[in-house]
Amino acid sequence: MGSWQKTTCVCCAQNCGLEVEIQDNRIVKVKPDKDNPRSEGYVCRKGLQVAHYQHHADRLKHPLKKVGAGFEEISWDQAIDEIAFKLKSVVDQHGSRALAYMGGGGQACHFEAAFGVRLLRGLGSRYHYNALGQELTGIFWGIGRTLGRQYQFMIPDDHHTDMLVAIGWNGWMSHQIPQARRHLKRISEDPDKLLVVIDPRKSETAERADIHLALRPGTDALMTRAMISIILEEGWHNADYIAKHVAGFDEIRPWFEGFDAKAALKVCELDFEEVREFCRLFATRKSSLHPDLGVYMNRHSTLVTYLQILLLAICGRIGVPGGNVLPGSLMPLGAHSDERDPKTWRTVETGFPAIMGVFPPNVMPEEILSDKAERLRAVIVSGSNPLRSYADTTAYENAFKELDLLVTIEVAMTETAVLSHYVLPARSAYEKWDAAFFSWNYPEIFFQMRRPVVEPRGAQLEESEIFVRLADKLGLLPDIPESLYEAAGKDRLQFGMALMQYAASEPKAQKVLPFILAKTLGKEMGSMNLAALWGLLQTAPKSFREQATRAGFNPGMTMGEEIFKAILDHPEGLWIGKCDVDNGLEAVRTEHGKIELYVPEMADWVQSIDPQTEEKALQPLPDYPFILVGGRHFDHNANTIMRDPAWNEGKQVCTLLIHPSDAEKIGVRDGDMVRVTTQAGYEEIAAEVTDKARAGQVVMPHGFGLVFNGQTYGANVNRLAHRAHRDRLAATPLHKYIACRVEKI
Repeated sequence: MGSWQKTTCVCCAQNCGLEVEIQDNRIVKVKPDKDNPRSEGYVCRKGLQVAHYQHHADRLKHPLKKVGAGFEEISWDQAIDEIAFKLKSVVDQHGSRALAYMGGGGQACHFEAAFGVRLLRGLGSRYHYNALGQELTGIFWGIGRTLGRQYQFMIPDDHHTDMLVAIGWNGWMSHQIPQARRHLKRISEDPDKLLVVIDPRKSETAERADIHLALRPGTDALMTRAMISIILEEGWHNADYIAKHVAGFDEIRPWFEGFDAKAALKVCELDFEEVREFCRLFATRKSSLHPDLGVYMNRHSTLVTYLQILLLAICGRIGVPGGNVLPGSLMPLGAHSDERDPKTWRTVETGFPAIMGVFPPNVMPEEILSDKAERLRAVIVSGSNPLRSYADTTAYENAFKELDLLVTIEVAMTETAVLSHYVLPARSAYEKWDAAFFSWNYPEIFFQMRRPVVEPRGAQLEESEIFVRLADKLGLLPDIPESLYEAAGKDRLQFGMALMQYAASEPKAQKVLPFILAKTLGKEMGSMNLAALWGLLQTAPKSFREQATRAGFNPGMTMGEEIFKAILDHPEGLWIGKCDVDNGLEAVRTEHGKIELYVPEMADWVQSIDPQTEEKALQPLPDYPFILVGGRHFDHNANTIMRDPAWNEGKQVCTLLIHPSDAEKIGVRDGDMVRVTTQAGYEEIAAEVTDKARAGQVVMPHGFGLVFNGQTYGANVNRLAHRAHRDRLAATPLHKYIACRVEKI
């Protein structure tokens, strides 16, 4: 018998609690952790398979350098020396805009971002590319304009809502809320509650819904404008809430008055009376809205999310029990970066601004292949696999070959790592202290610092240590006095005082404090991530300290240390804060303190969405008659971190869902191999003929096309997504609406 250790799943953003049995430094059994206060023993199939993530043949163990067509093993000292020299050469010769960092910790290892961004800033660049810019920056932009800060995300209060509306969200498969299937089952079976699904196809969630609005693919904007028009026409909007909490209502109201909702819904292929009844229920019940990638990565992406904010606001559903609430967090996922501020950087070739402090991966190939002097020439990729995770694989392959320097910091030999000049082995999620900062709870704030449960079998390092070593070699750190090292070995409160004194006397220290903490306290603790957590808690903002007080922690100078000790004492995780439920809009940071509905940049875009224009735009293309949904959540895919196909037990799970009527038209039977072709390229995949697809629409999963042990497993959906097929404002790739053709091979 081995020892059982508490940890978490790293396959999605819910990070469900797990217990793993360790024998001979291997994970041999996995079970859900019933002590985890967030997941309470809930886990899906993916979490139970994390041993396949940890133990497989493609794990990286030593630094590698590209030599000819292959790699040779080198020491850490040589790797750091050569990479630092080349980074400095690129910046000195071409300027700081020639450098980008692509990372952020994926689904479970977010501490590396603090160090990666600091290194980037230390070299003068702000080009941080991140998966948020692949999916969510459109909604973050809308939140920034209406609530005042881009990082102030909204979530449905699923515990107290009596009408949960899932739009573009197949929660039964994608989860996206803690204990998703438990909550969806509870709501769908409660006669006093309603589960509504708005989705073109009858998804697994739609099968359990009380109401399913099967709208025409790509018509979300038209449908939402029609819904707002109906609610205003019927007088169902919440006038008292609007008067008290909303600004700009009079400016946006004319956009919806006189709008032909019946004609619009006909284009959406929805019944007007059914939608009218939905609008009445949504406006008069304790309703909430859960959008997901079916909206965020679809036609008019940023516009649709803005319209949904308007819908929630006019119905009085923001910041109220059972509605869409504003959760607290120890650390937001990004920074507010308003593109109207001249200090906010834009990409050189494509002109897109940072949103939430990050740039869209969708444009990176163009930024590398640009003929401008300040084009990207060096990229550090950490915990990310753009060759399989981001749109237009072919463009990425061509662009990365033109870089002067490509460094990949990774757990496994990914497709991106294969193209790199240097590959640096990172410790896995189960070999280090680390955590996620996703905040999908209300009113409580959850945190769990995952601890190492196995030892690395090689020379792997925490990503944070890799960045610290590079920063040190680049001369970005000031001299650290021996007294600070000595203080790190003593009482942490004394160390904190010594650190404050040092920072006050050394001007350079303020900008690189995470690195200094890592080199001093991190050395003493054996983990730079753990030291970063301690530092984060000492400098937490006033808003979090108030939330922590509500959760029972003592206010005052020692609060940070008290919470740090509590986190270490609770490997299963714990509640570290609580929002003020009596002031659900306390996080609004607009100039007037109200929800701002009028966003002038949206005016023309909203009014351009009409039945005639949309009907014309939605006509099938002669060469590409089908609409491909690029990306399907289900039990057998988990981004690209589960590289060994053995985790799926030999099942053929990478298939193209196609409706029987469409299959008959093109002569395809279940199991036949087909070629899917788009503007960007083609992939070959087995057809799965099923009425779970909608006629005219085909569905392909993400997370496949991985090369493991020299063999490719499944088809890479991102090769079918052209980089230019993107949102006009946030550059989000429109994965859920890709014109394609399907042919039997």
